[in-house]
Amino acid sequence: VQLQASGGGLVQAGGSLRLSCAASGRTFNRYVMGWFRQAPGKEREFVAFISWSGGSSYYADAVKGRFTVSRDDAKNTVFLQMNSLKPEDTAVYYCAAASKLTTDFRGMDYWGKGTQVTVSS
Repeated sequence: VQLQASGGGLVQAGGSLRLSCAASGRTFNRYVMGWFRQAPGKEREFVAFISWSGGSSYYADAVKGRFTVSRDDAKNTVFLQMNSLKPEDTAVYYCAAASKLTTDFRGMDYWGKGTQVTVSS
């Protein structure tokens, strides 16, 4: 599976961005899709994941209630809608695919290149 994230940019605090992650391959619906982020000098951290069917999703406490993950299996794409952005959300955001439900970045099987999100105060 090859993944390509897009949609990052510069936004003011309180604003919104929508990230997309396009996947290649015909087995997209067999993978749990996750979003992670990494700020300078910090370890990569879990943001959200969505299950194979899209029936379940899970969020890090830091983004719960502000971010929403969704997927469109017909288009092999997963999305991360980010609202009420804060400066501390500034990071490179990565999408990833896994064959199991996990919040541990070490458990992901495939990674896309990241997209930069910068939130100004």
